[in-house]
Amino acid sequence: MHINPILSKKILAWYDNNKRKLPWRVGKKSPKKLYYRLLSEFMLQQTQVKTVIPYFNNFTKKFKTLKSLSISSEREVLKTWEGLGYYRRARNLLACSKKLVRDHGSRLPYSLEKIKKLPGIGDYTGNALLGLVYNMPTIAVDGNVKRVFSRILNKEENKINFENLIDKNKKNFFKTNRNADFVEALMEFGALVCKPKDPNCLTCCLKKTCKYFKSKNKIRSSKRKMIRKNYNVFCYINKKKQIALTKENKIGFLKNFYLPTIIEDANSFNNRNWKFLKNYQNPISNLKLNINLYYKFAKRIPQSHNWYSLEKNKEFIPSFTKKIFKQISTLFK
Repeated sequence: MHINPILSKKILAWYDNNKRKLPWRVGKKSPKKLYYRLLSEFMLQQTQVKTVIPYFNNFTKKFKTLKSLSISSEREVLKTWEGLGYYRRARNLLACSKKLVRDHGSRLPYSLEKIKKLPGIGDYTGNALLGLVYNMPTIAVDGNVKRVFSRILNKEENKINFENLIDKNKKNFFKTNRNADFVEALMEFGALVCKPKDPNCLTCCLKKTCKYFKSKNKIRSSKRKMIRKNYNVFCYINKKKQIALTKENKIGFLKNFYLPTIIEDANSFNNRNWKFLKNYQNPISNLKLNINLYYKFAKRIPQSHNWYSLEKNKEFIPSFTKKIFKQISTLFK
């Protein structure tokens, strides 16, 4: 599939005039470049820019360099990440920083194959870092970039082999020595102009060569499929305003975190003497969780559980659990 060779020139010109001022966009020779780019790429996974900015600023105040991050504890990192969600990213970031400092002299490897051996880094993040850190001729194919190419061709995303598309158009994409800018410009363009809903087609610099703009039969942007789950949450509490939490829950997206007892099938749990408190919805990215909340006052708690204060917590507690705390706290008012 052929992309008009004018695309890179147009995109870069648009970027020069419209790019956002973001805290991780530092100078090409800045010693912070690798650390800031690594951190931002981890934080931006499935999270909007406006949400990430304050977390990024707070994180870099706490951990000023890649080395200072690498010698930090998981507890410190998770506490600073708290509220941003997808906490596996934070753990992978910490593991990645340790490996970069220990095995690579605080430098990013020069090959995609070696970069992908770092914790939490796949094709997208690897290509992004090669382009942004080393100015290599690569494109990070995220949802924004897929949408831009899909609309230019007026072809559904699932019918495009993006790896082949980029390979066949390399000479046109990488005409200048501004590969890092082009990587970012494409993503920025998809976020600000070629948006999922209500794209700014009339003012778009690519409309003359865009098949989506010209066509009467426009393709539809692909939608993320919502996954619905039902969870029954059983909370042991006591008169001291404490709740029993355990790490032994088989809930994939909250693995190794402190949670009450969570059961998908309530019938598989001995729920006698439990009182129903509330039903509520807890959306997390493409997950739509339907929560049935139960409680029981108890002096003893099951094995592998520990008491935690509903009001004062030194441990890192994910937002999913904090919402449970908020509901349970109403019992003491």
